[in-house]
Amino acid sequence: MGPPIQISQNPDIRYLGRILGDVIRAYGGEKLFRQTEYIRSSSVDRHRGIAGAEAIDPGLDALSLDDTVAFVRGFMLFSMLANLAEDRQGVAAEPEATVAAALEKLRADGIDGDAVAALLNAALVAPVLTAHPTEVRRKSVLDHKNRIAELMRLRDAGLDETPEGDIVEEAIRRQIVLLWQTRPLRMEKLFVADEIDNALTYLRDVFVPVLPKLYARWEKELGQRPASFLRVGSWIGGDRDGNPFVTAETLNMATSRNAAAVLGHYADAVHALGAELSVSSGLAPVPQAVEALAEASGDNAPSRRDEPYRRALSGIYARVCATYASIVGKAPPRASALRGEAYATPADFRRDLLVIANGLSASGEGQLVGIGALGRLIRAVEVFGFHLATLDMRQNSAVHERVLAELLKVSGVESDYLALDEEARVALLRRELGVNRPLAATWHEWSEETAGELAIVHAAASVRARLGHQAILQWIISKAESLSDLLEVHVLAREAGLWSAEGKDTLMVVPLFETIADLDDAPAIMARYFALPEIAPHIAARGHQEVMIGYSDSNKDGGYLTSTWGLHQASDALTPVFDAADTSMQLFHGRGGAVGRGGGSAFAAIRAQPAGTVQGRIRITEQGEVIAAKYGTADSAATNLEAMVSASLLASLEPEGMSDANCGRFTAAMDALSNSAFTAYRGLVYETPAFKDFFRAMTPIAEIAGLKIGSRPSSRTKSTAIEDLRAIPWVFSWAQARTMLPGWYGTGEAFSEFGDKALLADMAESWPFFAALLGNMEMVLAKSDMGIAARYAELASGVDGHAAIFTRIRDGWNRAHDGLLAITGQSRLLEKNPALEASIRLRLPYIEPLNLLQIELMKRHRAGETDPRIAEGIQLTINAIATALRNSG
Repeated sequence: MGPPIQISQNPDIRYLGRILGDVIRAYGGEKLFRQTEYIRSSSVDRHRGIAGAEAIDPGLDALSLDDTVAFVRGFMLFSMLANLAEDRQGVAAEPEATVAAALEKLRADGIDGDAVAALLNAALVAPVLTAHPTEVRRKSVLDHKNRIAELMRLRDAGLDETPEGDIVEEAIRRQIVLLWQTRPLRMEKLFVADEIDNALTYLRDVFVPVLPKLYARWEKELGQRPASFLRVGSWIGGDRDGNPFVTAETLNMATSRNAAAVLGHYADAVHALGAELSVSSGLAPVPQAVEALAEASGDNAPSRRDEPYRRALSGIYARVCATYASIVGKAPPRASALRGEAYATPADFRRDLLVIANGLSASGEGQLVGIGALGRLIRAVEVFGFHLATLDMRQNSAVHERVLAELLKVSGVESDYLALDEEARVALLRRELGVNRPLAATWHEWSEETAGELAIVHAAASVRARLGHQAILQWIISKAESLSDLLEVHVLAREAGLWSAEGKDTLMVVPLFETIADLDDAPAIMARYFALPEIAPHIAARGHQEVMIGYSDSNKDGGYLTSTWGLHQASDALTPVFDAADTSMQLFHGRGGAVGRGGGSAFAAIRAQPAGTVQGRIRITEQGEVIAAKYGTADSAATNLEAMVSASLLASLEPEGMSDANCGRFTAAMDALSNSAFTAYRGLVYETPAFKDFFRAMTPIAEIAGLKIGSRPSSRTKSTAIEDLRAIPWVFSWAQARTMLPGWYGTGEAFSEFGDKALLADMAESWPFFAALLGNMEMVLAKSDMGIAARYAELASGVDGHAAIFTRIRDGWNRAHDGLLAITGQSRLLEKNPALEASIRLRLPYIEPLNLLQIELMKRHRAGETDPRIAEGIQLTINAIATALRNSG
């Protein structure tokens, strides 16, 4: 193995780290500062090979419980500031992941701007925010971090003072002091309302200002105005799969707060335009359409008699305020003095804004058409409507079955729906879809579950009526396993008119295929669905159909390599099914932050999709710590959104680069690798009797459950089986224990058993899919540490066969490590990715002491010690390790 590269910190890390050290000394005391510095330098020396492995322990042993809590906070804050510094330096950015670079590459391939524009006219690229609980940091902590980022931008610009008159250097120091004095752990468990508000911060403060600016840039690069294809979605308030706290009330709350935010933005923007557009009719010609808007506004102030644009905007402002009051149910923060009629649709609002824009462009040489604020507002209305973010509904198929069974029984249609086989269910459901009448009698007292689902359906119908059908477009079915699972939702949606045989703009029913078996069955299920005469006309009218594929549960079910290959093959196998149905495929990728849940570079992941599976339409979940990392600031949001768009363009339009011969060879190789990896993974996780107990003893899975990071339970049932555990705590706990098992286990066995090593090297060099698979796995291997993992394994010493289980894990890691290096031709992990190697190596000395402290605190906690500082210390180490690892959930 070759020597590691020399790590040189970027100047921001040195600058912010120095300030943090001063703050610890000033507010934590000289003793804590010296202890922290000793442990830090000892750990750094050990990782540089200067000191022995045992050199770090004396410093940790000397910490009291109070010192431990303070020390962990310091290391956590350093990791967070290092993340900030790296984001500013663009460490995670991919230089080729821009629309300009994509257009240049496509032009080189003979694809012109008109072809790109034609694709975008029918495209949809959408990040979808979810409340999946992997963000361990409080919003207050993130707010201080973002303020530091803003101040650092002022410092970059050479400014000594903020716009408010504060000295920039002093303001940065104050923010770090505030971070030191801000409680990092939540006192109370998050409620759905908290999750809604947290998401709204990103939607309102980042997406709303950033998207119109991106569109303006792309318009210049394309040479024409693109359609509003990049939009944003959300699950927060509508995802009730396994979360009993998501109700009709939370759905109404989420949509109303989103509407209030975006309408408030529109009102502010119109008000600002009114202040700017002081055009006098005595000095410039004014089109009749603008005069008509001015006359209809009701603004008869003598001071504005000759200012038609201002008068017209006064009327528009009054109508926006009336729309706010109508939709939100209360007056806007700054009400209009004029009476206005609420806009019926966003299109009506946009039409009035276009009258203003067209009037300005018709004046003189059209110089005023370049008023950017007006163009950005028009674009915002196109993208965000009155709803801000499209809210998905999601529920488990088992719930749908039970609810429909009760409806059918009470209505006299079928006494025991659950006892019917699949074909009998499909036949019954098709008969139901042929008639437009509800099943739910208003006089009947339904079970709590059924009443809740019916309330959700009616709430969704009400939201669509108030905000437009774009407010809620999809109903996603978790654990979709059959055709009847899809048809059941159509029948339930019919209860409130969300679907009808003759209806337009009906809700789209979206199956989520999650397990390996479900992914295999997906093409056959969709082929039958498309063939139904009750369904086909709706899909034809819409022009596209969405299918969601789940990374998390397929990984937990079959391991990293088999899951990744199964998702790729399922996507590929769905393509001819959609082609035969003459409809566009819209894949919704249910990705998490960790590689074991589909994490890694979105740009590389989209580029690696099978040919013909993107077609300009793709949605991707964004959750937990990934939301803050990718969309915490305007700059990072712009970078990551542009990466999604550029990758989607390339994946949709780039010519196929792999020959049929290579396709056949590579596919056969992946089939063999997948089979070997699946056997090894299942053999360890599901076929080793003591593995479940070993996992729960070795990792902080029980302690993670105590974190107040989400509103939903960590398990779908009270069972302790791996099958019933949610994928998030499964991946998260392995990351804490520095094992990262879901991101690599089984690959080592697959690589070692595969005979043609030259073929694997060829695949890594010439196949984007395999390169992305290896790249993500390499990052996980670099963040794992079998020496640290061995210490966690000692926590499971009471489990029969614990030593043998860990030996299998360690040997599997070694095989995966050695196999990857052989395939990629490297002497060490990340040798070909020096920026990422430097980033990870910078963090390792700061993570290791946290792991060692966590282990010691877990021992004491599990031994029955009740000092509250022990539990606090464990939760702080979980927080700090997750912050340092970045994509651990």
